Amino acid sequence: MSTKTTVSTAILAGAVATALSSFAYSAPLTEAEAKAAVAAGKEKCYGVALRGQNDCAAGPGTTCQGTSTVDFQGNAWKFVMGGTCAKVELPGGRTGSPTPLTRDVPA
Repeated sequence: MSTKTTVSTAILAGAVATALSSFAYSAPLTEAEAKAAVAAGKEKCYGVALRGQNDCAAGPGTTCQGTSTVDFQGNAWKFVMGGTCAKVELPGGRTGSPTPLTRDVPA
């Protein structure tokens, strides 16, 4: 991997982390907030949220928003702009998914 590619990947990862961290300490999403996000053209994207920064659905033993326990937890989702989920690049060449994933799910 070239230095340019490595730096570009690091910058992208930083931008994604910054964007995701803006929701880190939010209250749980209300039904109205979720509908507003969908109306704004956003979609659920699994496996892209950093630990504790998911919008909802973080698997058994969790309550909802902000309850994922590992970075990029496969069964936790985050709202992203529509059509971008599978394009979100993550460490290790992974991407987001519009459906729950089995990767990085705590035991």
